[in-house]
Amino acid sequence: MAVRLGVPINSLTSLAALLHPDIVEPVIEAYWQKNGSEPKVFTIDLGWKLLRIAREIGGLDQAAIERLREISAALEEYRRSGLTSKNLQLIRQVLTEGIWSEVVSLPNILMQQARSAKYDAPTKAAVTAQLAVAISILTFAPIRLSNLVNIELGKNLIKPGGLNSPFWLVFEDYDVKNRVDLNFKFDQPLTDLIDEYVHEFRPTLLRGTNASWLFPGEGGKPKTHLGVQLTERIQKAIGLRITPHQFRHAAAAI
Repeated sequence: MAVRLGVPINSLTSLAALLHPDIVEPVIEAYWQKNGSEPKVFTIDLGWKLLRIAREIGGLDQAAIERLREISAALEEYRRSGLTSKNLQLIRQVLTEGIWSEVVSLPNILMQQARSAKYDAPTKAAVTAQLAVAISILTFAPIRLSNLVNIELGKNLIKPGGLNSPFWLVFEDYDVKNRVDLNFKFDQPLTDLIDEYVHEFRPTLLRGTNASWLFPGEGGKPKTHLGVQLTERIQKAIGLRITPHQFRHAAAAI
């Protein structure tokens, strides 16, 4: 897009150069113009995503970061509130007696299945345990999928009180879409569930790497299709179709 807008390709010598506000601003404006009078969700999301990447990689001075923040903030003013009909339907389901308790109970059922299959089908068992932990975290702390898949042991998932203390899930403001720190102190059952997964099942999914991701994927990177697997497993188990993002709506309704 930047090249099509006339940016010389030989000037894009690094990712930091590509993320400079002088490049980002005309790209955002082009998408906005294509959207019409108001930016669409894709364009709004693009603003904060580029800002987050710029913060992560470094290479830009504070003035450039501040300009990217201003671009993102201007886009966020157009983000619409309210629920879609699909989300309203989900809320009616989760507020139906017994439905949400099935979701909350599912991680323990999945972990039991993982234990039973651990020796006969270790990879399948590890994935099942992985989903048990992911679902349990979302019922306790309905974070965005981008944060869920990027949880790192020792960075985002920590035990500040020592090995026998509960886990805390923490994210700095620059890792969060609305730029607000997240801090969740997990209870003991969730801590025990995570400990069992980390020690008994996660090593199978590391495939010889030393990655620190709670949910490791291929090549030492975080898992890329966790959300799809999670949604499909819940629907198969209890008949409710809920995406990781919709856990936020469910939690707000409950």
